[in-house]
Amino acid sequence: MNVVDKLPSLQVMLKHLQKVPYLSSKNMYRVATHFLHMDRSQLEYFCQALLHAHDRLVPCPTCCAWQEKDAPCQFCQSAKRDQKTVCVVESWQDLLAIEKSGAFSGVYHVLGGVICPLDGIGPEHLSIEQLVKRASTIDEVIFATNQTPEGEATAAYIAHCLQQVPVRITCLACGVPVGSALEFLDRITVYKALAQRKEF
Repeated sequence: MNVVDKLPSLQVMLKHLQKVPYLSSKNMYRVATHFLHMDRSQLEYFCQALLHAHDRLVPCPTCCAWQEKDAPCQFCQSAKRDQKTVCVVESWQDLLAIEKSGAFSGVYHVLGGVICPLDGIGPEHLSIEQLVKRASTIDEVIFATNQTPEGEATAAYIAHCLQQVPVRITCLACGVPVGSALEFLDRITVYKALAQRKEF
């Protein structure tokens, strides 16, 4: 019996942390230690913030970005944004990376991932259908999927779905390194990639 087995409360905590995607085993123990050292009032506030966000945030029915329940989408309902230009991203983290660059004033479409048959993720698991439905009101679709095999394949699939729609299709310039993720790129690189986008 190891040390963790002798501490059932810790065992339960670690079991739940293991279910958090992208949290490596090494960082899982660091996160657990952080929570155990937190002041109780801070921990309660943290839990309340998580529950509040879970209860109040919902995907926008149009762009699939997070929005406050019963409140207009800050992108789709904004008169200051170009509603005819849509930037297609894999996740809301990528959306935030583009927003930080300050290079884009259009709206977004969050796919919720990429097509990956090995992981059992097909087109039906993403918000591609919603994008195709709104394409008739769009002048330009910018593919800002990550330059990975899955990201490129997803963009190619969507482009095929949009063949019958009179819409301009572009993608980010090659300033984005192949195999990189938008959320980890600096603001200037993302800005240049958007400003120098090319036909897809």
